Amino acid sequence: MAKIICTVTNDLTFDQRMIRICSSLAQDGHEVLLVGRRLSRSLPLRTQSFRQKRLTCWFTTGKLFYLEFNIRLFFFLLLQKTDIHNAIDLDTILPCLVASWVKRSRLFYDAHEYFTETPEVVRRPTIQKVWNGIAKLAIPRVDRAYTVGPALADIMGGRYGVEFVTIRNVPFARKTEKSADLPTNQPKVILYQGALNEGRGLESAIAAMQYVTDAELWLAGEGDLSALLREQTNQLDLTDRVKFLGFIRPENLVELTPKATLGLNLLENKGLSYYYSLANKAFDYIQATVPAIHMDFPEYQSLANNYGGVVLVKKLDIPYLAEQLSSLVHDEDRLDRLRAECRKAAPHLTWEREKEKLLRLYS
Repeated sequence: MAKIICTVTNDLTFDQRMIRICSSLAQDGHEVLLVGRRLSRSLPLRTQSFRQKRLTCWFTTGKLFYLEFNIRLFFFLLLQKTDIHNAIDLDTILPCLVASWVKRSRLFYDAHEYFTETPEVVRRPTIQKVWNGIAKLAIPRVDRAYTVGPALADIMGGRYGVEFVTIRNVPFARKTEKSADLPTNQPKVILYQGALNEGRGLESAIAAMQYVTDAELWLAGEGDLSALLREQTNQLDLTDRVKFLGFIRPENLVELTPKATLGLNLLENKGLSYYYSLANKAFDYIQATVPAIHMDFPEYQSLANNYGGVVLVKKLDIPYLAEQLSSLVHDEDRLDRLRAECRKAAPHLTWEREKEKLLRLYS
């Protein structure tokens, strides 16, 4: 069995995908270390079946953060004995690449997203050029590569000349009892879970709530837009109907999600990463028997055609979005049909099934 080091730039606590991946590899007999960073707001780490390490940086955002973190990560990796360096996304691949040369280890690449096509990168051509250069240097040199959806696997595989295996970001199977719903005399809950970042359609969702009656919007997460979204909510006098829940631990999010009437996943077409995304929240909603609204993008079209339980919208125009939310959240017959589709799909979209591809990749 192998010694594996997985590297990310987050603080580990809320990264459900990496907890699933590292736990599965550890249970399969591998010795796994997950490396991230420590933030001032970082919560204590929970004991896992794998080891965890946080690196502390002086800088927390921007170019200086990436530079500092990569330098610290490189020297940390040099001191570790390992068989496989697993770079999670492009922002940790350089130190893993160089360390794999020095240590004569294998290099794996786990692309959670199409990094050079994320909105934050696409709107800054100079930054995008730098990351494109890093990608062209590093990705063709990896020994194994995998990503979250077949569309991204095809695109990145063609661009970099490396076969990308698809390992979807699906949750563990769980039995959801809809008795967890809120009482019928309470407002309906529209839930968004994930980062409050650019390109997630959150500004439109909040604005649409002006016209959606007897419903609340719950935002579970934090991100770069946290302050601006709270300010927007105050300006629109929606503080009684838009709730910011902050960071929620994965085990608590599992309990929260079934309380929702409707899930949200509203991405803006600001780059190929979002257009071809297959977000983990899509599967989390299905597993919790919560119908969800997604953008009419290729992977969500496939999800709707193959499994159901989802509603597709074509744009983020506020009146249009408000109409879609209002018509769906109060249509119990339609919601019941969508819930039935979720229950039927859920057993097929579980980590217990998906992890077998991961274990074969590392065997």
